[in-house]
Amino acid sequence: MIVTCIFLSFTNMKQTIAHILLLLLSWTGLAAQQNVGPAASAATVTSPVVNENNTVTFRLAAPKAKSVAVIGDWTEKAGADIPMKKGKDGVWTLTTAPLSSEMYTYRFVVDGVTVIDPANPFTRRDVNSVFSIFYINGPQADYYQVHDVPHGNVEQVWYHSDRLNMSRRIQVYLPAGYDKARTNYPVLYLLHGSGGDENAWMELGHVSRIMDNLIAQGKAEPMIVVMPNGNSSKQAAPGETSENLSYRPAMTNRLPGIKDGEYELSFPEIVAFIDQHYKTVADKKHRAIAGLSMGGKHSLTISANFPDMFDYIGLFSAGFPKKESQYEAVRDIDAKLKVQAEKGYRLYWVGCGVDDQFDIHDPARAFAEKMQAMGGNTEFHSSSKGHVWSNWRQYLLDFAPKLFK
Repeated sequence: MIVTCIFLSFTNMKQTIAHILLLLLSWTGLAAQQNVGPAASAATVTSPVVNENNTVTFRLAAPKAKSVAVIGDWTEKAGADIPMKKGKDGVWTLTTAPLSSEMYTYRFVVDGVTVIDPANPFTRRDVNSVFSIFYINGPQADYYQVHDVPHGNVEQVWYHSDRLNMSRRIQVYLPAGYDKARTNYPVLYLLHGSGGDENAWMELGHVSRIMDNLIAQGKAEPMIVVMPNGNSSKQAAPGETSENLSYRPAMTNRLPGIKDGEYELSFPEIVAFIDQHYKTVADKKHRAIAGLSMGGKHSLTISANFPDMFDYIGLFSAGFPKKESQYEAVRDIDAKLKVQAEKGYRLYWVGCGVDDQFDIHDPARAFAEKMQAMGGNTEFHSSSKGHVWSNWRQYLLDFAPKLFK
């Protein structure tokens, strides 16, 4: 009986000591945390490595794989596989040719399965796919990175749309010093493309970094940038709505309401909300609207339907509304564009890549020429590459400094 009690006491003492050690480890930050362990630190190689000559070396430890390739957005044909070579140590390697300054996305294809780089913790989601990223420093990519300059803030706010009958979320960039300023600011409304949402321009377009850097260098006027959700049947980005995780990312053409123009006709509700809740200069001279792809089409349609609302319009690789459509927003669109030109605007900026896979470069040029012929101040910008974020970030770098001068 006595021996048993002593044994129990000794056992309890060992448990107590173990508990104390665990507490001490947790207090000193040495205890294990969730998702930290062998699986999270399995990468045995460094990848990617940006070399001094702007080539990039990728590595993947996959000794049992039969084939490994890289898919990157820097290739002449976006999405083309570039085979990697396997070393005796089971590490697959590829070094690119020198790349120009940009942010790039890529993934690996391992025995037919597409995966992100397990050695690279930095990723971005585009529609329903996640990509690993890296930067090549220089003239463009420097604007996409954080520098020691005054920083603005980004708010996620909700407004109610009577026309769409739902509460919806928008992202709002406020320039550095906004909270203490006694002045009001001009506003750029920046619209995403199909498959995007109110997060797209922040995550893939690096809007806050671009604007921080442009404003700090004196190249752009301090402005508010508003990024709405252009999917009229959805409240917000996937996973951020009342549908929660049952709403998965998808191209907008798979969602209800893509062609009915209700989002475009509801846009004054967004403008009114911003003017009511932020320090804006609430007139046409101090408003701009621009968008990429579907968002460019939205920008064209919105500004044509409300010609007294925006003095600056930007179309980035834009789609164009079909003239035969009977929906109110795009009905008689040429007549609306003529009225818009007659009422005047300060700038209609159109940009498109010569290799755009949707064959809209020539239609974009023709549209710019049409607007110029109507008497409006129009600029057409032809760039290399295709329907890609590297173009749209560059278009924003070109467009934003032209605003509100």
